[in-house]
Amino acid sequence: MKTVNMLDAKTHLSRLVKEVEEGEVPEVAIARNGKVVARLVPAEPKPTGRRQLGLLRGKVYVPTLEEFNEHDAEIAALFLGQPLE
Repeated sequence: MKTVNMLDAKTHLSRLVKEVEEGEVPEVAIARNGKVVARLVPAEPKPTGRRQLGLLRGKVYVPTLEEFNEHDAEIAALFLGQPLE
């Protein structure tokens, strides 16, 4: 943890935010008269780049290949103008 006084924090705020944002320091403590009064920490953890799988598990039904192709003959008959069986 890096500690800076109030004046330095005001003067170098952009640099301090960049250091915290890029992970150079985990947090910056801001002190007034030698006593810590505030902490500058990242707003959110950095994304890992990994995607979460299985978000729709149990909510979406995916038919089997046989179920998907079950009505092929009927659809083909409709396209060809043939009567349905």
